Amino acid sequence: MRRSIATVCLSGDLKGKLEAIAAAGFEGFELFENDLLSFEGTAREVRQMAQDLGLSIVTLQPFRDFEGLPEPQRSRALLRAERKMDVMEQLGADLFFVCSSTSPHSSGSLERIAEDLYELGQRAQQRGFRVGYEALAWSKHIHDYRDAWEVVRRANHPAVGIILDTFHILARNLDLSAIAKIPKEKIFLVQVADAPLLEMGVLPWSRHFRSFPGQGQLPLARFMQVLGETRYDGWLSLEVFNDQFRTTPPKETALDGYRSLVYLQENPLNKLPIQTGGVAFVEFAVSEEMAPTLGRFFQALGFQQTGQHRSKEVGLWQQGQINLILNAEPGSFAQAYNQVHGTSVCAVAVLVDELDQVLQRAQTYKAPIFYSPTGPGEHQIPALRGLDGSLLYLVEAHQNLRDFWAVDFELAENAPPAACGLQRIDHLAQVMPAAQVHSWVLFYRTILGLQTSNLLEIPDPGGLIQSQVAESPDKSLRLVLNASQAGGTLASRFLNEYYGGGVQHIAFSTSDIFATLEQLQQNGLRLLPIPQNYYDDLEARYGLEPALLKRLQALNILYDQSPEGEFFHAYTQTFDDLFFIEIVERRGYDGYGAVNAPIRIAAQTRLIKTSLKSLLNKA
Repeated sequence: MRRSIATVCLSGDLKGKLEAIAAAGFEGFELFENDLLSFEGTAREVRQMAQDLGLSIVTLQPFRDFEGLPEPQRSRALLRAERKMDVMEQLGADLFFVCSSTSPHSSGSLERIAEDLYELGQRAQQRGFRVGYEALAWSKHIHDYRDAWEVVRRANHPAVGIILDTFHILARNLDLSAIAKIPKEKIFLVQVADAPLLEMGVLPWSRHFRSFPGQGQLPLARFMQVLGETRYDGWLSLEVFNDQFRTTPPKETALDGYRSLVYLQENPLNKLPIQTGGVAFVEFAVSEEMAPTLGRFFQALGFQQTGQHRSKEVGLWQQGQINLILNAEPGSFAQAYNQVHGTSVCAVAVLVDELDQVLQRAQTYKAPIFYSPTGPGEHQIPALRGLDGSLLYLVEAHQNLRDFWAVDFELAENAPPAACGLQRIDHLAQVMPAAQVHSWVLFYRTILGLQTSNLLEIPDPGGLIQSQVAESPDKSLRLVLNASQAGGTLASRFLNEYYGGGVQHIAFSTSDIFATLEQLQQNGLRLLPIPQNYYDDLEARYGLEPALLKRLQALNILYDQSPEGEFFHAYTQTFDDLFFIEIVERRGYDGYGAVNAPIRIAAQTRLIKTSLKSLLNKA
């Protein structure tokens, strides 16, 4: 199938849109009528511009409220159609795109609609055009693709066929089996869009929340499977209405769109070929002055420095299976990152079973591979550009990690055992601008094969935070993606303080959170204080034993439960106003304690206000 995208998907003017479409690798585009109407040149100039870029104009769309009208509206609709065909001749497009009518004056008679499409087909055929008919999900009469196909079948004209749109079909949860019975030569165009599962009307859902394949939760794989039974080999075109896409640079959006079609056309059996083994290490960018302070923070968490880089100001800190790198090397990538973002996570390394396969997928999806400068004998670890310029290192899972570290680091002979019981990285939480969430969901799905949840909205004293989980099928790699369009939320404050998106917090797992937190407090680590009201509510909500409630409150532990088990988690106070640590214990529980997020955010916001008030009093 040939790949196309509708100009309505992108921001900017028509020239910029077409340049972005060509640069991304598309072969054609659907010209949205408003883009043509707002263009200062002629239709012939658009045609020439497309030819110069090597693009085909698939269709000029849409043509609305045509069929089933009484006179004199019917004659006026045919006159409108003739004028539109005049424009199509200048554009060099041959597909006349008709949406099923929403007009209150239209008739629902299938015979009458078929007659109108036959008449339009006659006029189109005389010009060498075809007529494609699409069922709009909110149309007055024809809102089911099966009814649209019945109308096309009754019209029985060689120049009249059907247009299938995944959103209009899947938003109504229609049975897909009838698609396989449509002859491929009668399918004139297939439009695709994904979307999150939302409880709202179909029209606003369509106009504001569509997304590219791989960014939502619609069953597109099943649609493509049934479409494949028809042996359709025509245009596969993206048509996405999304408010955030209209605020992002067109080249970035177009490239995401191209990647989404590659993802959609993959064999479903190869959709998740990547096996991850979790996080290999997390690297912190820190200045020379702040390095001792960050080191003391690691020590309070029970980490020990077990290695020093052979030639650089880089330290390795370990506990359990957790590896943290503290990078204060002058002139390095980490130092450049630190100058922009402050003390922060500049890189995350992921363990993958088949490194070559992941690198091949990165090339397929046009994700540039990055290699940091290395000295003689040092590891050269391939990386992908991560969130806001950070790095996502790719490390082969099947290797002895002590041997791996020994290449670059002088390792301590007898490293002390873990002092606080932290075992592994449970998950990472990333904050990003709201306009980037769709892009990163697609990145994690296509390159690493992560599965994503639907969006959650988390209350913050300053607004709402949208949260979405991306995780590997075996849960070894878990990411929580957070964004907010409200300027006063904790997520937005992080973006402002951090000068961009990045890792806001890291969750470490333990098998005994009570013993771990008691040791952390003895180490002088400050935990996030949780108010008494929270624990009063816990007692009422879950009927916990008084002794357990007392232990939870003493250690500022938050609690949740599910039918499968229990979840205990607590937070450190924020380090340098930039990131914080979460300590978790799972007892058969598979979620992230989202019910407690508003409590945590409110507590953090309270500390921020107290800190600011203290500073003002001192001033």
